[in-house]
Amino acid sequence: MKYAIVEDGGKQYKAVEGGSIEVDYFKAEAGEQVNLERVLLVVDGEAVSVGTPLVDGASVQATVVAQIKGPKIIVFRYKPKKRYRVKTGHRQKYTRLEINAIALKA
Repeated sequence: MKYAIVEDGGKQYKAVEGGSIEVDYFKAEAGEQVNLERVLLVVDGEAVSVGTPLVDGASVQATVVAQIKGPKIIVFRYKPKKRYRVKTGHRQKYTRLEINAIALKA
């Protein structure tokens, strides 16, 4: 099983060939090809390449599948005995990527 740990937006994701990941929103159309350059680790069977901090020559090719929204989060602020109540909601935007290939130049 070939997989890589990639960093995007300050967060780390496990990218498996043929799988999909949801990263923070960025502007891209559905079907567009994306290249993730910040690869921290590549595992190909028994061969493990660990970066210091990045693996040289490694990249992950992905395709943008969709721009989606996460679950709704309710934010409720309340101050007792002051008649202060504020209810707001929030839905975070995400970009769903399908991992096509993990390339490692030797």
